[in-house]
Parts: sequence; C-alpha cells; structure tokens
Amino acid sequence: MKALMEELRNCTICTERFAATQTQHRPNPVVWFRPGARLLIASQAPGLRVHEANTPFWDQSGVRLRRWLGLEDAAFYDRSRVAIVPMAFCFPGYDAKGADLPPPKVCAETWRAEVLAGLSDIRLTVLIGGYAQQWHLGGRMSVTARVAAWRDLAPDVFCLPHPSWRNTAWLKKNPWFEAETVPALQARVKEVMDD
Repeated sequence: MKALMEELRNCTICTERFAATQTQHRPNPVVWFRPGARLLIASQAPGLRVHEANTPFWDQSGVRLRRWLGLEDAAFYDRSRVAIVPMAFCFPGYDAKGADLPPPKVCAETWRAEVLAGLSDIRLTVLIGGYAQQWHLGGRMSVTARVAAWRDLAPDVFCLPHPSWRNTAWLKKNPWFEAETVPALQARVKEVMDD
C-alpha cells in the first residue's frame, strides 16, 4: 500500500487536461488513507482550496461534513481510522464559466479498485454525491432518491448530498435529511470510530 500511495501522489496522467482548464493548474493528488481505516468517505474530487492546502475537505464543505458525521477535526483527519477516497484525487479545475469540472473518469479507472482493495477494514462507507454513488451502487437514481433511501443501505452505507454551500437550498427543501438521516449517521459513525 505504501508503494501505491507514493505512485498515486506522483500521478500526472491529467497534466494536459488540467493545463487546458481555466485554472491551468498542475496535478496535485490529495492522498488521504491508510490500511486499517474503518470509515471510508467516497467523495467527488478536491476543490481549489483542498488543492492548495493538500488536505481533503479543508473548506466550508468540510466543516458541514464533519458536523453531519459528528466528528471533530482530529478524528476526521486520523488516516488510521478515516480513509478519504474521492472519484478523482486531483482538483479537476473550472470551466470557462467558473463551474467545477466533473472528476476525470481516468482517475477512478486507474486507481480506485486498487486503493479500495487495500482498505480491507472498512466498516462504514459514506458516499457523497452522484459520482461516488453511481460508481459504488450503479443503477439510475437521483442523489435525492438515494439519500432518502438511507435505511435500505444502513448500517454499512450512507448516501449524502455534497456538503457544499450550493446545496443549502436542497437542505431547506429536504429537512428530513438533517432531522432523520444525520442522527442515524452520527450514531453509526460513533459506533465505528469507538470500536
């Protein structure tokens, strides 16, 4: 796993793709996992702040996600207990209108199976957003439908919307999420982390 992590940190397969974005940035894979982790956070891709800080969820989305999980920073960033494995390890960049580009498929195709195979102690998987949910669960369901059906997958899997500020309207429209799903998620996270 150590060799895989080092190879992943040095990945440059998207160099030309990123150079062609509005940000014209270089690859910077944010690698945040270790064997032995019990909680897997499968997300979309790092944002610009995460790219710059080289730390996953090092932004307001991370603040909201940690609140949903019921985790303090120290526990969330403990790689021996929490693995953060996005669908793309690098910030994909912005399009001409300043919107986030989707995670390049080549990243998951190249790295995902091997990384997940090395994380054999995972007891809880949190799937954030449509890209991660589609990859892990397949089928054709909206993020809202998957999140609403949380009881069908619990206690081993929880689907979440992205914790971005852009989803504040979604949260207001779906108050059941923070009233029902979040407390159940927090209880399961506590159980997994305290074990």
